[in-house]
Amino acid sequence: MTATADAEAAANELMPLAEYLGSVLRRLRALPPLDLDLTQAHGNVLAAEVFAPHPFPAFDQAAIDGYAARWEDLAGAGRLGTHPAFGRAEGNTRTVRLNVVGDLGAASWRPVRLTAGTCFSVAAGAPLPLGADVVVPVHWTDQGMAAVEIMHAPKRGSGVRRAGEELAVGQVLARAGSYVTPPMVATFAAAGIGHVLVRPSPRVVVVATGDELVDVGRPSQPGQVVDANSHALTAAAVEAGATAYRIGICDDDPEGLRGLLEDQTLRADLIITTGGTGTGPGDMLRRVLSRPGSGRGTVTFTDVALCPGTALGFGTAGGEEVPVVCLPGEPGAALIGFEVLARPVIQLLAGAEPVFRPSVKAHLLETVSSPGGLREFRPAHVAERRGGGYTVQPLAGGPYTLSGLADANGLLVLGERVTTAAAGSTVDVLLLDRRR
Repeated sequence: MTATADAEAAANELMPLAEYLGSVLRRLRALPPLDLDLTQAHGNVLAAEVFAPHPFPAFDQAAIDGYAARWEDLAGAGRLGTHPAFGRAEGNTRTVRLNVVGDLGAASWRPVRLTAGTCFSVAAGAPLPLGADVVVPVHWTDQGMAAVEIMHAPKRGSGVRRAGEELAVGQVLARAGSYVTPPMVATFAAAGIGHVLVRPSPRVVVVATGDELVDVGRPSQPGQVVDANSHALTAAAVEAGATAYRIGICDDDPEGLRGLLEDQTLRADLIITTGGTGTGPGDMLRRVLSRPGSGRGTVTFTDVALCPGTALGFGTAGGEEVPVVCLPGEPGAALIGFEVLARPVIQLLAGAEPVFRPSVKAHLLETVSSPGGLREFRPAHVAERRGGGYTVQPLAGGPYTLSGLADANGLLVLGERVTTAAAGSTVDVLLLDRRR
């Protein structure tokens, strides 16, 4: 048997990534919802559909500054239909003179009615006088105060916003599973909604494990590795919508590991560890957490058909059975593991739909090879074509995944049966939203 055949045979013993993710996500439920006011709700995920309890606008109103009038009183002004917005006429036209019987601002509240041959000077947002069906823009007039000369007649309904024109009573404003955005907050407020039901942002604790780890700020010496993972994964959790806490470095002390995890369950909805997921002599985390403790929960470690980083762990810790995700210690593999496992877990806890990154088909610009039997996620740069569609340029992968990720806005996905993807072929790409 060749070395390639040996590698493929070994890969066939690994659990397919889709099967593994399904087994993990089926064990989880979204966090219980909270009723929050609009400012606090921003950035959280809606737990229920939101319907408009009131129309918006709440009343007929002027959409522009100008003169509110009856369209039939303006029929003799100009010629209709040539202006793209208001039907403004070209050339010399005769004017219509109307009496200005009052001024209406946005704060005006007394109902008033138009009579033939009259108009009101109105500000944008002002209640529309009864009988008015058009607002003439100021620059189509001589801006008169007691009487106004109107040089062009807008189309009927121009410059007017009718009650409920934008949002009708009972209209769905947002679906459950949607993140609350600033425009959504404005829409809710405009419709008279002050509170919404949302899922809280998951509280995520990040722990790096290993006796070899040292804090950032100095280069590592033989036998030492700078802890990049806990910083990167904390940032990734925040980017995914979580409230994240970096605990830092935990040594490979069995009781220390268990004690730390149990302590953190008091403030965490999810614990992410990095390092120690393999079966080597220094991989203490796997040996400690895979042994069940009395009421402490347990973590199952699985060798998944994933590149980079095949060894992943998932389980619970503490009496509250807080979910625990265990990622590899190599920084590039840890970040890929976060994308394919930890990020979907955070999205599910937050109640977001969908839980996975969006994906597109893209035209591959460079031939790449991939290990057989593994689903590889390779850093890539995605660009939109002028004529539509996408192109994708592979970046550094394999042992250089970390440096490749620094410039990536996508992840090129190469399936288990792919050993070579030729330039010009169509491939799947996950889009990374870095919120830049």
